[in-house]
Amino acid sequence: MVREAKIERKTSETAISLRWAVDGTGESRVSSGIPFFDHMLTLFARHGLFGLDLDAKGDLDVDFHHTVEDTGITMGQALTKALGNKAGIRRYGFAYVPMDEALVRVVVDLSGRPFLAYNAPADVEPVGGNFSFQLVEEFLRAICVHGGMNLHVDILAGKDAHHMAEGVFKALARALDQATQVDPRVEGIPSTKGVL
Repeated sequence: MVREAKIERKTSETAISLRWAVDGTGESRVSSGIPFFDHMLTLFARHGLFGLDLDAKGDLDVDFHHTVEDTGITMGQALTKALGNKAGIRRYGFAYVPMDEALVRVVVDLSGRPFLAYNAPADVEPVGGNFSFQLVEEFLRAICVHGGMNLHVDILAGKDAHHMAEGVFKALARALDQATQVDPRVEGIPSTKGVL
């Protein structure tokens, strides 16, 4: 079974075309018009061993918020669609990722019940002068809600905004790779409720 989904999302603010292959090789083609965000999504695909194709066009003249948030929405929808009823998956995943002085922990449960717990330093400077660090949280909230996941993200240490953001995207990728893996010991849905 190929675990892959394609999503098209068009609003008055953004137009997004996305393909996400859960069982990929880390190859990606990403174009959002936001170079730093492209970098984060490219390394997300690489470290999660996903296949990711993204073409996002947004109202970047307003700011980056709509494009980043709507990409997160679309990715969450694609993950939900690709996993189907989630039969046989591990469901839980976690990762610690160091990035120089930064250390990030991400823990995920693909429970179908969205909740984001996000702990990061306050007043972090924008990355490269124009990518607000707050957009990392906006992306996480969007993918969490639309991907139906309980997501805990903790930046345990860090000073450099680029390093902290990169740690978050890499740790999220590794945690999702672990949670989406099929475990041959799991029969059916990994829940006593019989549904996720």
